[in-house]
This record gives sequence, structure tokens and C-alpha cells, in this order.
Amino acid sequence: MLAPPWIPVPAPGYGGIEEVVRLLCDGLVANGHDVTLFAAPGSDSTADVHTLLKDCHPDEIERSCWEVDHVARGFAQVDAAVRAGRPYDVVHDHCGCAAIAMADRLQTPIVHTLHGPFDDPCRDFYATHAHKATIVAISHSQLEAAPPELRDAAVVHNPLRFAEWQLEERPGDHVLWIGRMAPIKGPHRAIAAARDAGMPLVLAGPVQPGQEEFFAAEVEPHIDGEHVIYAGELGGEEKQAAYRAAWAMLMPIRWAEPFGMVIAESMACGTPVIAYREGAARELIVDGVNGFLVDDEHEMAVAIARVGAIDRRRCRANAEARFDVSTVVSAYERIYERARNHTLRHAEGREHWRPGARWGPPPRAPRAARI
Repeated sequence: MLAPPWIPVPAPGYGGIEEVVRLLCDGLVANGHDVTLFAAPGSDSTADVHTLLKDCHPDEIERSCWEVDHVARGFAQVDAAVRAGRPYDVVHDHCGCAAIAMADRLQTPIVHTLHGPFDDPCRDFYATHAHKATIVAISHSQLEAAPPELRDAAVVHNPLRFAEWQLEERPGDHVLWIGRMAPIKGPHRAIAAARDAGMPLVLAGPVQPGQEEFFAAEVEPHIDGEHVIYAGELGGEEKQAAYRAAWAMLMPIRWAEPFGMVIAESMACGTPVIAYREGAARELIVDGVNGFLVDDEHEMAVAIARVGAIDRRRCRANAEARFDVSTVVSAYERIYERARNHTLRHAEGREHWRPGARWGPPPRAPRAARI
């Protein structure tokens, strides 16, 4: 399991990919697989953890030298496992571009999960390199902007361990916004919608480098400790308590969010999500069951008044059926088995399936694998 090099697993605060990696590792180990996690220093897991770099680099995310160094060191250990007679069955990559660009230099098959959106350079990159790995998207929405070479990629939603999240059927009388203080995430739009609805708003999330000016101009002037409260960056139990206490969670995004972990986290507490019709929110939110889809701040304010009609227990159950870690791990087990079988067939000259192709029925009982 090749995690990004920037933040430890589990993440001390904000870190969506790191949370996905944590849950996948724990779920795979619990299912009897032998899992090695290559991750940033300070990482901890039920998997066998190997750190490859001396330091984390949370303020230099996507700086290529660290990612390439991290991936190259990971590949060297995969090669060493082959020489030692204990090869991995599959490498599951969660990094940006380095691993998939070099995937064809490994004997071991690579499964690559897409965690970000597609722009023009990204589309060109995957059009060139997608054939080197088995590609997995985290939503159907994410694939809408993908190049034709990924049109048949598998879709596996991000996981959440619902047993770690508590249902709350008696919430408070305020709404919640949680995320990075970036214009595309819409904290300023959440403020407008909450004001229109006449309901207090709690804002939670980090102000990351480069976001200070936006926060100072569009968010901070509205914080008064009564109508708009800023709780800072929350993690662990504090974040869960914030979800549980909220009447609803607002997600006024203006970009094609590939998944949005906050949606699943909020629903795990029974808290409905009101989101704009952007990105994966369109497939994660079932209108009137676990939230509402709206087009602007006024519609969001109207939807806030309708939240009382949603059964919070049903809201959680709907999300658990789709996003619980057990469901996600099972899906990846089938993908690992297919990637491994494809490599064996290719080596024997009997190839009839390529990474990214539409698959037939899953194997009935995936065997324990070394990942």
C-alpha cells in the first residue's frame, strides 16, 4: 500500500487520502491479507509500516522531488521482495503521478486509485499512462472528465468505518460547514445560506497557506461567536461531535469534488448534507433521504427548513450500505485478484483482459494476498 509522502497515516488533522489508506489497511489485515504500508514518517497501522523518507512534507504537497523519491524507494523495496522470493501480489498506489508513470518497470501489478479531479494536463497524463495499471475511480462523477482511455475504469467509493461513528437523533439548532478555507469549498456561501435561513453556523477547518487573504476578506468579518462561530481545525472526537451536534451539514462547493469524505462522515452521524449539484455530491446524496441537492444559497436556506423531515437513522443506514469499509475492502479484494490474474495470464501468453477493461463476474473467494 503506497501512501503519499506528505502526511502520516492516520493524519493528525486534515488528510482524506490518509484516512482512506488507514481504513483499507486495517480492513485488509482483518481479512487475513499480508499488507505492507509505505507511508510518511510517524505513520502507524495494523499493516507492516515502512517509512521511506526522513521527514514529512505537509507544506510542500505535490512537490515532485519528494513524491518521486518516495515512490522510487518504495519500488526498490518491491523489487527486493521479488529477489527475496516473497514478492507482493499487488501494489496499491495512492500517490499522484510518479508511480503510475513508472508502473511498467515493475513485475508486480499496480492498482492505482484516482483521488483528484481531471484538468487538461491530468487528462493527457492518464491518456498516456493509464494502460500501465489497473485504474480505480472514487466516483462516477470523477470519470466524467476523464480521457476515453479510462472510460471503463472501476468505481469504488471511499470507505468509512461506521462502527467508529455514533448516530445522533437529537441534534442542535445550528448548521455546520467543514473543510478547507478555500473559495471553491464555499464557506462564504455557507454563511449567506445560514443567514438567509436564520440559523447559526459553525465553521470548522484549516486556513492553509495561500488561503489567508480569502479567509480575512470573506469569512473572518462575519465571525461573531453567536451567528457565525469558527471552531478551527477539528480532528478525532471533536470533529465527530461537531457532526453529531449539527442540524445539517452545508456543502456549497463550486467544483467537481471527486468524492467528499465530509459527506460520508456527516451521514455516519445521521446528519443530512445539503450540497450544490456539483461533482460526486450528485451520486452520494439521495434527495430527501440523506440530504438535499440545491443550486444556490437561497435554495440551500429553504432546504435547511426541510431537514426535519429526514429520518436521521435512515440517513445513516443509506450511507452505511454504500460506504462502510467492509463493502469497500471487498470491492478492492476483487480488483486485486483480477489484477494479479491478468499479470499471470499475460506472463503465460494467455492474456484476454487488460487493466481498465470491463470485467466479468468477480472471483468467488479472493485468496489472501500480499499487498
